[in-house]
Formats: sequence, C-alpha cells, structure tokens
Amino acid sequence: YKAASMKVAEAAKVIENTQRDVNIALMNELAVLFNKIGVDTNDVLDAASTKWNFLPFKPGLVGGHCIGVDPYYLTFKAKQIGYESKVILSGRRLNDKMSSYISDNVIQNLSDRNIKLNKSKGLFLGITFKEDCSDIRNSKVVDIYNNLISKDVYIDVYDPYADYDEVKSKYNIDLINFSSIKKSYYDFILVAVSHDQFENLDLEKYCRLNNTFIYDLKNIY
Repeated sequence: YKAASMKVAEAAKVIENTQRDVNIALMNELAVLFNKIGVDTNDVLDAASTKWNFLPFKPGLVGGHCIGVDPYYLTFKAKQIGYESKVILSGRRLNDKMSSYISDNVIQNLSDRNIKLNKSKGLFLGITFKEDCSDIRNSKVVDIYNNLISKDVYIDVYDPYADYDEVKSKYNIDLINFSSIKKSYYDFILVAVSHDQFENLDLEKYCRLNNTFIYDLKNIY
C-alpha cells in the first residue's frame, strides 16, 4: 500500500502498535478487576467473544521493540506540539505495571501456602517477549524475574528458543536445559510465553504434591 506521504506511513505504523497496546491495557485492567471479583477472565472473554464484533484481545505482558515502544514516539511528538496524551499514556502505564502485579500475585500465593520466600523455588517457562521466537528485547518476563529474586525467591528459567549467551550477557540470567527440569521440583511454575514446545509438557511431574501452583499467563493449560 502506498501511503500519501512519509509522515502518513510513519503515523500508520505507530498507531497500529498503539491501538494494540491500548486494547491489551483494557484487557489487563479487566483481568485485575475480575481477579478481585473472583471471576475467571478467560470465561468472561469466551462469553463476550460470542458477539460477532467483539475484539478478541487478551490480557498479558507487553514487551518487545514495537508495541511497548511506538506509543512513546507518538506521545513524545504530541508533547512537543503542546498536547498531553491521556488514553495512550494511561494504557502504557498500566501495561508496564503488569510485571509488578504478577510478581505480587506469585508472592501472595506462596504466602497463602505458608511457603517462605527464601525457601521457595520457581520455574519460569519462557523468557522471550513473544511465542516461538528468540527475541528477548524488552522482555517483561525479566521484570517479573528481577522482582522475585529481589525477595530471595530462587528461580530456574527454561526457554528452548532463547540464546543462552545472549540472555546471560543482557540480563545476567543463566538458562537451564530441559534435563535439569526433570531433576527438580518446584513450589510454583510460571508459564510466561506460549511456545509450541510447552503445550504438551506434563507439569504435574515437576510439582511438589498438591502445594505447587501453576501461574499460566498465556492460558496454555
């Protein structure tokens, strides 16, 4: 498609990613609300999706080099010309806070099970910013990881797509291999990325009796 001008072309790309960012932010806010109410967000979205024009966005982490970045280009330009963004920046702030919200949920779940943080061990499945790719730029999974290890929670991270050396160099995280998972038991498992290879994992093998909880961010299981 030939845009009318370079400005139009750039604006089109920026608003495409900004639109997705704002819509995901709405889903994230609803997920937080429904969690407090005690309603399963996925059940609500399944029901709402029966309406033909419902937009099928889902809650989740917003990282990477496009959706979590492009809105700032637009709002920076807006500020330069004297306009203060309201909806766009609100969505950005909400999406950026989701890592802390998830970390707090994990900590609360450990506390509810009387598991001391400095005695707990967790497994993260996935560290890339999206499924079935090796790209770790601006991965919000790393924020969750850092929040939890700052509370003395021990965490293993497994990702069959991410490059070991790149993750170590950029985030100082040592990825483990799958054979290491087989030898371990975990207090919690956080499914952070919906890689195809995760869909057939039997997670119960790595759970400690009935006290282990699975935090499935991607609704795989």
